[in-house]
Amino acid sequence: MPQFGGGMEINMDDNIIGFILWVIFGCIIIGSGIIAFFSKKAVGFWANTESFPVKDIKGYNYATGKLFILYGVIFIALGLPLLGDQNTPYIIFSILGIMAETIAIMSIYILFIEKKYRE
Repeated sequence: MPQFGGGMEINMDDNIIGFILWVIFGCIIIGSGIIAFFSKKAVGFWANTESFPVKDIKGYNYATGKLFILYGVIFIALGLPLLGDQNTPYIIFSILGIMAETIAIMSIYILFIEKKYRE
C-alpha cells in the first residue's frame, strides 16, 4: 500500500469510497430531473428563486428534467479519475469538466429553455 506523510496509508478502498460518494451526489441530481418530469408546478432551476411565468408547464418541466439528468450523468462520468491513484493528474479533468459542464447547462437553460417557455 502506498504511504505518504506521517505513515498514513491510502488504499484502493478509499478511492472507491470517494467515487461512491461522487456517484451518490450525481444520482441525487438525476433524481431531481426525474422528479421534474412528474411535477405539476414549474420546477425551479436557480436556488432560492421562484420560477418565471411558464406557458407550457409540462414541456418546461420535461426540458428542465432532461437537463438535470444529463448533468448528473456527465457529473458521474467526470468522477472516474477518482478511481485512479491518489495523486493522479487526471483529476484536473474532473475539476475543469465540472466547471465547463455547469457553465454549459446554465447557458442552455437561459438561451433555450427559458427563452422557449417564458410567457
